[in-house]
Amino acid sequence: MLQSWRSWHQKRELRSHLGRHQPKRIDTETEKRAGWREHGILIVAERDPRLTWSERALVRQLGAKLYGQRRDTPNG
Repeated sequence: MLQSWRSWHQKRELRSHLGRHQPKRIDTETEKRAGWREHGILIVAERDPRLTWSERALVRQLGAKLYGQRRDTPNG
């Protein structure tokens, strides 16, 4: 009987009540889209490959105007 309990115990999946508290993965693009559509909040990475050179320059200008120069830029 002890041996059957051990084999059952070894095969049993580890469970914890903390599992429901673990963060769930989110789709960041979906969240960004919802932020823009629902709240008018735009999150844009300066190096987003979907942007043209001039759009990246505009993002840099807006960021500098609103938040100051970045530290890793030659002008900052």
